[in-house]
Amino acid sequence: MLGILCTLITTLICLLYASSCSFPGISGVTVVTQSPPDLTKSKGQMVTMDCNLGTVTNSAARWYKQVPGGIPQFVLYFYHSDSSPIYGSGFSSPKFTSKHTSKSDYSLIINDVEVGDSAVYYCNTWDSSAEEKLKRTWQPDLLYEPIIG
Repeated sequence: MLGILCTLITTLICLLYASSCSFPGISGVTVVTQSPPDLTKSKGQMVTMDCNLGTVTNSAARWYKQVPGGIPQFVLYFYHSDSSPIYGSGFSSPKFTSKHTSKSDYSLIINDVEVGDSAVYYCNTWDSSAEEKLKRTWQPDLLYEPIIG
């Protein structure tokens, strides 16, 4: 095959929101699924990776890129009612973009792929309903004033 092959790997990521905490009234798991599990493209092609946020419909999709041995880099944040994504440092349109087909289905699109795009790409979200439940049910037993010494 002509061109340099670029392998892009997506990963299933599960976000646990307060399921292992001991706060009263907090439980639940938000499952985020990605597809396809892996991709191989030639240099110059376009890649689309899909992310389903499960039951979360009131939060954005966040995409991260991680090269082997590296730390995840924030690529972009996209909320279905926004006109365009918010990009991380070093990432921009038209190379990287995102779209949504519903309030829980998002895609990361990489145009004109090159070898440097080879990485694991993660999608995640924040389940704000868990945050609201936490705000309603957790109250500290004591409030301490700071000691100024």
